[in-house]
Amino acid sequence: SEIDGKLIIKEYPTKSASPNTIRSHLSRLVKRGIKPGAVIVDYADLLRPIVVRKELRNELESIYEELRGIAKEFECSIWTASQTNRSGLNAEVITMEQISEAFNKCFVADFIFSVSRTIEDKQKNQGKIFIAKNRNGPDGIVYDIFMDTSNVKIRILPKAPGVT
Repeated sequence: SEIDGKLIIKEYPTKSASPNTIRSHLSRLVKRGIKPGAVIVDYADLLRPIVVRKELRNELESIYEELRGIAKEFECSIWTASQTNRSGLNAEVITMEQISEAFNKCFVADFIFSVSRTIEDKQKNQGKIFIAKNRNGPDGIVYDIFMDTSNVKIRILPKAPGVT
């Protein structure tokens, strides 16, 4: 199905934008009468922190805290992606423990899901989505998916008969 709305793409060189850059851009949109419904940051780990910290994990945590604050301020969802550590590379299901660099990102997020695909899954255009955290609903759920990366098509596969 189609979604009505406006898509605005704002691009910045790596580490040149901070959460304040995003906040400023959203403020300008609101002044023009455009209320953002969702913001997608590709990806938050590459934002410049507002305050430089000694440890990368603390910088990342502060970036995610700032983004959460922006989401509340503008009453919109903010989506981003994060990579896994080495243990998640060929995992059948990627859990929060396999999120790279700063596990504290998980504490800040309201909703976390992972997409995992083994080598065999990739050959069959399949994989799994795992709902790792859902502050407002059920989590710990695994969905089998069809995933065609040539056109970014993802769909939940029906459960096999007798499987709950």
